[in-house]
Amino acid sequence: MKRNILRSAALGLAASVAMTVSAAAADLQAVVDHYAEIAHANYEDALITAKALDKAVDDLLASPSEETLKAARQAWLNARPSYQQTEHYRFGNPVVDDWEGKVNAWPLDEGLIDYVDVSYGTESDENPAYVADVIANKQIEINGETIDTSEITPDLLENKLQEAGGIEANVATGYHAIEFLLWGQDLNGNGPGAGNRPYTDYDTANCTHGNCDRRGEYLKAASTLLVSDLQDMTHKFERGGEAAKVFTDDPGKGLIAILTGMGSLSYGELAGERTKLGLLLHDPEEEHDCFSDNTYNSHYYDVVGIVTGYDGTYTRTDGTVMTGPSIKTLLEEKDPDVAKELEAKLAKTLDAAAALKKRGETVEAYDQMIAEGNEEGNAAVQALVDGLVDQTKSIQRAVSSLGLGGIEVEGSDSLDSPNSVFQ
Repeated sequence: MKRNILRSAALGLAASVAMTVSAAAADLQAVVDHYAEIAHANYEDALITAKALDKAVDDLLASPSEETLKAARQAWLNARPSYQQTEHYRFGNPVVDDWEGKVNAWPLDEGLIDYVDVSYGTESDENPAYVADVIANKQIEINGETIDTSEITPDLLENKLQEAGGIEANVATGYHAIEFLLWGQDLNGNGPGAGNRPYTDYDTANCTHGNCDRRGEYLKAASTLLVSDLQDMTHKFERGGEAAKVFTDDPGKGLIAILTGMGSLSYGELAGERTKLGLLLHDPEEEHDCFSDNTYNSHYYDVVGIVTGYDGTYTRTDGTVMTGPSIKTLLEEKDPDVAKELEAKLAKTLDAAAALKKRGETVEAYDQMIAEGNEEGNAAVQALVDGLVDQTKSIQRAVSSLGLGGIEVEGSDSLDSPNSVFQ
């Protein structure tokens, strides 16, 4: 009888353990499934705003004026928040990372695309297409290869010009190519003012700077391609899609991918390449949205996206709020102290990003903030850097607390070896 009781107890314990493991697996699956659902909604919002931008481009080209150029610029600005919130999906997901360069690559050598100011120079040892000016030339030559640019189409941009010659600075597609075509170069250095391209650059009846028809063709090809690229990634994040499956097929690996994305965007990309580097060099070209002076907004929405990755809450462009199981709920159960620590650091970083955004809206643009001698502006940017670096440490602690081993976070010379950026 005693042995039977013990055996029954053992069976009960085994069943209990099995149920606990099963419940834990279900919890993990729910977290990664919800994360993928938010990603799909987020890219869908980016697609919706890109379509609105494409429509505004049509209106500009049909009737060039100060008003239609202003509306197209505003449509571009409206499209940035939803896209920037997707960036944390990139670093842990090779499907997204391999695609991302088509839509958000920077910095770019804008002389590949269109006319530039004499201060830009006429050649580069690193880029033979530095001033190729596709809009002005119906064929260009790169590394001995002649490229027919007589017809400016999405196919030309994507398959012939994007990273032409294997050079990353040859950015022919995406948000920043469109930004340049709407604003033109920002020639103000660290002073106030963004790019100031005239609407007559698209007015074939009163054309400035020549080739207004081809400039319009390039802008339309780029906006068309942006829409199709975002349609592609939205599709890839549908349930069972190639990008979604990276997160959902194996919940444990999915969590690692999520936290890798959060950590790498926090540290190497945003704290390092997009903020600290510009702060070290005091170079106005080292800003993400450099033609429009919209960088403070892009940085802010990157941070908002990282928070979404943690707490599973996303506000769509139509105001709908998505909530569900998240890393936050897992971590609060597993290690409440680390959960509290990480949440506090994320909140502090978000506050720093919000302060940067407010400064950008009310005091000065980002390229002015990073100017040499601007102590208050530099401090505002450094506060964001400090918050991002600090929260990355807690993200790595969260990985350990969740029993996931470790993650490889993308680094940056500007943080890891700052003296090397001057060499």
